[in-house]
Amino acid sequence: MLSVKSLNTEYKTPRGPPVKAAQDVAFEVPKGKLFTLLGPSGCGKTTILRSIAGLERPNSGEIEVDGRVVYSSSRRVFVPLNRRNFGMVFQSYAIWPHMTVYENTAFPLQVRKTRPTRAQIKDKVMSMLNVVALDHLADRDATKLSGGQQQRLALARALVMEPELLLLDEPLSNLDAKLRDRMRFEIKRIQRELGLTTVYVTHDQAEALALSHEIAVMNDGKIVQIGSPRAIYEKPRTKFVAEFIGTSNFIEGSVLGQDNGRWHVRCLLGDLAVQSDTPLAKGSTVTISIRPENIGLSEDPFVDGAPFAGGAPPAGGAPPNCCIGIVDQKVFLGDFIDFRIKVGDTMVLARGHPMLRMPVGDSVNLRIDPENCIVLAPDEPSERAP
Repeated sequence: MLSVKSLNTEYKTPRGPPVKAAQDVAFEVPKGKLFTLLGPSGCGKTTILRSIAGLERPNSGEIEVDGRVVYSSSRRVFVPLNRRNFGMVFQSYAIWPHMTVYENTAFPLQVRKTRPTRAQIKDKVMSMLNVVALDHLADRDATKLSGGQQQRLALARALVMEPELLLLDEPLSNLDAKLRDRMRFEIKRIQRELGLTTVYVTHDQAEALALSHEIAVMNDGKIVQIGSPRAIYEKPRTKFVAEFIGTSNFIEGSVLGQDNGRWHVRCLLGDLAVQSDTPLAKGSTVTISIRPENIGLSEDPFVDGAPFAGGAPPAGGAPPNCCIGIVDQKVFLGDFIDFRIKVGDTMVLARGHPMLRMPVGDSVNLRIDPENCIVLAPDEPSERAP
């Protein structure tokens, strides 16, 4: 298991205050799981990965792997990179161009302090090349491999030492879109088959959702939310998380109160029943996140009650989370259609089945499950230097 506690890293700047690259970062990765650090460029995720690897020395904190402390500021421990037994794959792959596939993979074993025999090296290398499906290319020059093959070679070289921990720093960023999709499956297969504890760094939300057992979303050197891919996507805590992972509608409203276990908010869509993990103060202003695919669309009124028009509920009241809008724009994308729908004075993005034939200018009925109306906590203000 990997344990990171209270990790802090600062970089001095020629002018102004230091940049806080990592601020009180803490997380644990169970043995055999893949944990992803996800966030925009400059958020500190690579700094944390390099600190785990031993390429950087943090200002404070502690890093422990399977009960062995590799860094501790309080105990003055810093285990050098070459004694940590971690495998790392860089964004550039760092393949040796003058070596064959076999030689690249064998190199980490040949320079070990306790070097295996030639026969042992051959067995280990060919076994690992078989795992990454490159055994038939063992004698090929590394420069004559495709991008995906080079990526798998970099993985084989990192794995041949049987590392306690595998660290991946945006390994798919140099590949084209289709190859990136294919390599996600390959990395997932290899990681699951070998049972490797893995820390993966990326700014690509699709990679994080596809590969991870757990995700830590980062911003300005801090972890703002940790959870499973489904929890991060379906229950974002802040606007930053909801906006960074996927697409969301953000609707502001005023809290009316609570009834039958549901919170009720008045907004431009009408009165919505919403989901909140924390108590809400009556009359307070909140922001609601609604994913486009969670907005049900129909040409006919929904069976659970008559919808209300234009975002203004009729005098007699109306069922919550139903309204009528006008199709403003639509974009056909093959397996779904993106709709821009005007409801009263606000614009809503919805995603529907391609069989929906509602033309621009027609009215459409909207229905949103209260479980999919998530009240967000305010984003924390940035503390990093500009």
